[in-house]
Amino acid sequence: MSGGPPVAAGRKPDWLKIKVPSGENWLKMTELLERRGLTTVCDAARCPNKAECWGEATATFMVLGATCTRNCRFCACTRSRKGDAVNPKEPTELAEAVAELELKYVVITSVDRDDLPDRGAAHFAACIREVKARNPGVGIEVLIPDYREGEISPLLKAGPDVIAHNLEVVERLQGIRDVRASWAASLHTLRLAAEHRVARGGGSLVKSSLMLGLGETESEVHAAMDALVGVGCKALVLGQYLQPTAEQLPVVEYLTPEAFEAYAEVARSKGFESVVSAPLARTSYHAREAFVSHVK
Repeated sequence: MSGGPPVAAGRKPDWLKIKVPSGENWLKMTELLERRGLTTVCDAARCPNKAECWGEATATFMVLGATCTRNCRFCACTRSRKGDAVNPKEPTELAEAVAELELKYVVITSVDRDDLPDRGAAHFAACIREVKARNPGVGIEVLIPDYREGEISPLLKAGPDVIAHNLEVVERLQGIRDVRASWAASLHTLRLAAEHRVARGGGSLVKSSLMLGLGETESEVHAAMDALVGVGCKALVLGQYLQPTAEQLPVVEYLTPEAFEAYAEVARSKGFESVVSAPLARTSYHAREAFVSHVK
């Protein structure tokens, strides 16, 4: 692939250095989250873009608590067989936070809640409805677990603008995910979302993401793109995997920015309508820009 060879794991290359958090918006976001009892994936997943996003008063809100019931080997979220108590006021607090920040676009995600009867789908949907009711015209993107038939229905009916679910890695490396997750289950979730869009003659854009730098090959990445296009996924995010702590999987290699751009060109040629591909890209990074470019 063009773009130069990857850099072997070790010291992070210069293009992965991030700035230190600061500024008025940073302080405002911190205060708001504490006051309203809300959680962001920015903190829970140790996202490298936290400084940039919070500096611009944007965040990806994480509902259903901060404790995940799964044990993926790349993730730094707190884990337990039983998640946090569900806060019935969370949909209202979230909607008020979006209004207070005057957001035009909001991303909502959640931990996996296998301990709940519907795995938290109804509460997730309630958050979407409340945000829409309190903030007319706001764009809503959701990053959801691998919901199945029945579970996903309330979410689809709530009408988010973008439905994202991450394939995470190429098929050969799916074993780094929790055993309850799988390549097939993730593709099925994306297919259900895409079929709902087709049935309505439009609606939610379907989106997914892949982490690179875990030992995947170029042909495996291309095959993953084909699989996503095949189930109706129209938006793709490609980003560099970064080891959150010493407890998670180590990085195998660092891809150059040029390599990410080369993958972006391939993705566009395969039919993706929106592509974000860069070392620090994450599913919700520049999400509004990606959505706006899609609807133009």
